[in-house]
Amino acid sequence: MLHEPHHDGSPLYLEHEAPTLGWTVKVRVRTAASDPVDQVWLRTTYDAEPVFHACGPVERDEHTVWWEGELPVHNPVAHYRFLLGTASGTPEADQRWLTAAGVHRHDVPDTFDFRVSTYAPAPDWGRDGVVYQVFPDRFARSAAAAERPTPGWAVPADWDDEVVFEGSDPRTPTQLFGGDLDGVVEHLDHLAEVGVSVVYTTPVFPGESNHRYNASTFDGVDPLLGGDEAYARLSTAVHERGWRLLGDLTTNHTGDTHEWFRAAAADPASPTRDWYYFNHDGSYECWMGHGTLPKLNLADRALRSAMVEGPDSVVARWLRPPFAVDGWRIDVANMTGRLGAIDVNHDVARAVRRTAEAERPDALVIGEHNHDASGDIDGDGWHGTMNYSGFSWPVWSWVRDPASPARPFGRPLPVPRRPGPLVLRSFREWLARFGWRAASQSWNILGSHDSARIRTVAGSPEVHRVAAGLQFTLPGVPMLFAGDEIGLEGVLGEDSRRPMPWDRREDWDHATLATYAALAAARRDHDALRRGGLRWAHVDDDALVFVREHPSGSVLVCARRAGGPAIDLEAGLLGFADGTPVLATEGDLAPLTEAGGTVTLPAAEGPGVWLWRV
Repeated sequence: MLHEPHHDGSPLYLEHEAPTLGWTVKVRVRTAASDPVDQVWLRTTYDAEPVFHACGPVERDEHTVWWEGELPVHNPVAHYRFLLGTASGTPEADQRWLTAAGVHRHDVPDTFDFRVSTYAPAPDWGRDGVVYQVFPDRFARSAAAAERPTPGWAVPADWDDEVVFEGSDPRTPTQLFGGDLDGVVEHLDHLAEVGVSVVYTTPVFPGESNHRYNASTFDGVDPLLGGDEAYARLSTAVHERGWRLLGDLTTNHTGDTHEWFRAAAADPASPTRDWYYFNHDGSYECWMGHGTLPKLNLADRALRSAMVEGPDSVVARWLRPPFAVDGWRIDVANMTGRLGAIDVNHDVARAVRRTAEAERPDALVIGEHNHDASGDIDGDGWHGTMNYSGFSWPVWSWVRDPASPARPFGRPLPVPRRPGPLVLRSFREWLARFGWRAASQSWNILGSHDSARIRTVAGSPEVHRVAAGLQFTLPGVPMLFAGDEIGLEGVLGEDSRRPMPWDRREDWDHATLATYAALAAARRDHDALRRGGLRWAHVDDDALVFVREHPSGSVLVCARRAGGPAIDLEAGLLGFADGTPVLATEGDLAPLTEAGGTVTLPAAEGPGVWLWRV
C-alpha cells in the first residue's frame, strides 16, 4: 500500500491547517517513483464551481516524487481533491482521483473530498490530551457519602452489588451506589498513573436518577455528589495538576422535575412555556419517548439566552470560578435544536462555542453524535464528536469475539466481525466524511457509559490491548471510560456502569493498566501520534499496519488481532531511517533493520500492537 499516492491534512502535506479566508496555501502529494503519473492537478470548488490548478514535482528520489500545488482558500471550508494523469498520449493513459477516501479510477462524489477549514482549531490541550470519563455514582465514595440521606426516588446499593440493567427494570436509573465528587479527588493519583490529562464527568446537576441527564436545575451541583463545594474542590485539584476539567451539559432536554418545566407545565402563560414543545392537549415532545426528558425548544430566543448565549447563560456561568470548567461535552448534540421541520442545530452549536470562548479563549466543545456527524463539525460549532461511527464501530468489528455477548446500542443486530480490508474502508470513508482536522479533534472511544465495554467485545485481555493500541495511535483523541484500563466488563451501557473495585485490586488486569500507561506516554512523547499524518502500509484480514508521519519523526504501527506471518515493507517508500522500538503490548520488541531495501516486521504468535520509530 505504500505505493499508493497520498495526501492528508497533516503538516507534511498541508501548509496551514487553519488558514485565513482568502489565503493561498501549499498542498503536497506523495507518489511512488515507480508510479507513471506525469501530471497532478488540484481540483477545488470556487463558490461550488470546480476549478483546476496545476501541481508540479518539487522533490524526487529513487523511491518517491513529491508534487506541490497552491490551494486558494476562497470559502470558509475549502474542498479539494487531486486528478492524477499517467503516461499521457500512450495506450496506457489513465486518470485517477485522489480523495480523502483513497484512490479511485472512476468519478466519485465530492463528499469524500479533502477539506481545510478557516475556523480556529480545537485548543491544544483538547487535541493532545488523554480524556478519562467518570460516571460519578459508580467511581468512588468518599467518607462523607455515607452520611448523606438516600432520596425517596433512589434504591440504595452496596458498592459490590450487581448493577441492575436487564429489560425495563425500574431500578436501572434509580439504583444508587453513592459515588461522589470527593471520591474522584481521592483517586486522581490513579488517573495520573494511567496518563490522563482531561477529566470528564457525566452531569453533576441534580436529577432524580443515577445518571443525572434529567436535570432538575442547572444552578447548582447535586448535594448527593457533595454540592457546589465538592465540585469546586475537584476543579481545584484537577487544575493544580495542570489538567483540564470538562463538564457534561444536555442542551436537548431537561428533566420533568426541572424548575423551567414545572413552571411551564403548571401554567400555559408561564414565561418558560415556549421553552418546550407543548401540544394542544397538554402533552409535550420528549427525548425518544421518555416523558421524564422533555425536549427544549432552542428556536425560542429567551431559552437560547438562558441556556447557550451570553455571559448569564448556563454555558457561560460554569466556565467561571469556582467551578471553572474548561469546556463542555454536549449530550445529544445531534438532536439539539432539531424537531421535524425545525433545525437550528448549527445555530446552537455556534452559540455554545461562541459563548464558551468568550469566557475562556481555549474552551473545548465536543458534541455527542453516534452516527454521521459530518455536517455538524465543519469548524465553527462543535470542535469534534464522540467518534462512534468513524472509530468505535470499525474497531469493534475488527476485534470482536464472535462469542461475545456485547450488545451495540442503536442496532437490532450485533456488530459483525469483519476482515481488515473492510475495516480499512470504514476508517478511510469516515475520516473523509469528517475531514482530517475534525477527525483529529474528535474522541477515539472504545466504549462509554452508553455502550458495552471493550473487554466484553474483544473477549480477551490481549485483543482488548490491541483495541487500546489503535485508540492511542490512530488520528483522534483517546477517551477512556473509567475501568477500561483495568479490564472492567459490561454487555451494554447500563451494565458497563459497574462500580470501580478499589478494594479488590487483586481483580484488576494490571498488565492492561500498564499498557494504557505506556500508550499514553508514547502518545505524549511522539508528535507523530498526536499530530502526524496517516499512511497505510499493509492491511490483511488480521493485520493493520500504518505510519504516523510528522516532520519531527514518524512512528510505524503494526496491530494484529491474531498471530500471523512476517510482513515485508519497502524501506524506501516507508522512509525508513531508524527502527528504534517504542512499545509492544505483548512480548518482546526488537529494533527494525533494513536488508536489501526491505524492512521486515516480525511474525507474531498472537494478537498485539508494536510501535517503532522510522
